[in-house]
Amino acid sequence: MRPTPNLPLIDVPGGRVEFDDVPGSAPDGALAPLLFLHEGLGSIGLWRGFHRRIAAATGRRTVAYSRLGHGFSDPPPRPRTARFMHEEAEDVVPVVCDRLGLERPVLVGHSDGGSIALLHAAAADVGGLVVLAPHVIVEELGLRGIEAARTAFTDGDLRNRMARHHRDPDVTFWNWNDVWLSAEFRSWDIRGELSGITCRTLGVQGTVDPYGSVVHVEAVRDAAKGAVELLVLDCGHAPHLELPGTVERAVAGFVSSLG
Repeated sequence: MRPTPNLPLIDVPGGRVEFDDVPGSAPDGALAPLLFLHEGLGSIGLWRGFHRRIAAATGRRTVAYSRLGHGFSDPPPRPRTARFMHEEAEDVVPVVCDRLGLERPVLVGHSDGGSIALLHAAAADVGGLVVLAPHVIVEELGLRGIEAARTAFTDGDLRNRMARHHRDPDVTFWNWNDVWLSAEFRSWDIRGELSGITCRTLGVQGTVDPYGSVVHVEAVRDAAKGAVELLVLDCGHAPHLELPGTVERAVAGFVSSLG
């Protein structure tokens, strides 16, 4: 699904974000809704319809939104800091849930969105948690992948590809890349906050992910107070796009088991 300026917008701290609200087939309030949180260079469109397929498979109301500076949401009001994922989890996600009436949502997050989901779930009452290739620490492996992305943006075709999905690909890219490669960010570590997670969690990780190893989902398993299931697959950083059938069945099955 390619983002368009015609998606509805809601006000959040710092501006307006676009959102896609997919009705569920179950009666209103019967099942917890789903809230999808995209990757560092992602948007609603770059879920490639994954959120809609999970909505159809589970019968649940499903919302995906593009963070400020992504898709056709407003640009961020200022450059991001090393706390940008904490700020999204603490300041924006609760407002999205309140404005759209999402009570105890099941969070589904990919990459940076997975980290945001972990941070929000550690501090709020949520119905469940699915994280795809999340980050909990800064690995040298991941930094090498982010450096390679910088080269692809400046010297390759990444900028042109991003321009199809974001209002301003330069804002989107540099607000992500500059933070991740900053000296301040090297000490970023959220493992100490994971013990606040009490809901059931599914963690999905690829074995050939250029942005991170299995250490991230294992840290969630070891620290969270709620039960954690791990699914480790032979794929890269986007399990839901690289192995769609396997991941969609796993996510839909897990979500449906939450009741």
